[in-house]
Amino acid sequence: MNRKWTQAYHVPGTLGADLSIIFTAPSDCQLVHVSAVGSNANNGLLVIGDSDDADEFLTSQSIGDSNVPAEFDGNDFVDTAGNTHTRYYPRIVDGTIVIIALDYDGAGATATDDFTLVLTFVEG
Repeated sequence: MNRKWTQAYHVPGTLGADLSIIFTAPSDCQLVHVSAVGSNANNGLLVIGDSDDADEFLTSQSIGDSNVPAEFDGNDFVDTAGNTHTRYYPRIVDGTIVIIALDYDGAGATATDDFTLVLTFVEG
């Protein structure tokens, strides 16, 4: 049985700049779900990739507004060629540097307040 785990991040307050979260994958895994939200009506845009391709796993997507998270899963993730597929889950190799970028205001619109992000992975 594959082990499932989550990584959660919360940044309180109104963001005044873009946010970058970087970590190294602890084992071979697949990204199976992402939940992202701000506490206000915002224009935040989320991108997830690795150190070779910044949007390899999830191309720019709007996060949720007013405490209603946007969810991303196998219907939203992209393959290495940038194509979406029904039920595609990015495979991340042990030691891969994962990069998450949030454009806090969607290129000059409303800044994100109280950003929360939850990533769900399965091992293997």
